[in-house]
Amino acid sequence: MIRNVFNVFLVCFLFTFVSPVNAIDFSPEAIENHTLKISRKFSNTYCNTTKFGISKDGALKFAIGETNQEFSNNKLNKFINFELLNKNILLSLENNCQIFDFPSYELENLVLR
Repeated sequence: MIRNVFNVFLVCFLFTFVSPVNAIDFSPEAIENHTLKISRKFSNTYCNTTKFGISKDGALKFAIGETNQEFSNNKLNKFINFELLNKNILLSLENNCQIFDFPSYELENLVLR
């Protein structure tokens, strides 16, 4: 009997003073995966639009617009290293589309809020 009363008291005490814990930061793996998703999205969009016969300038504007639209309201955007993102985009363009002369300064218009 005393044991049951003690157990009930202990459970009530634990549930009363337990507060939820929220993570402030995101894991580095989540940030890296998010960066890779952005670079794959940009390179796939750019490659597909150039294959449809759209000019390189038009394909660049379209790829930037689509990428900004899809990833603009993500909480991980403030943790992105944009130098690493630009390198990943250039590597993805080289590996997937065989575009070796893409100017890296064109990626400055890719702004994620």
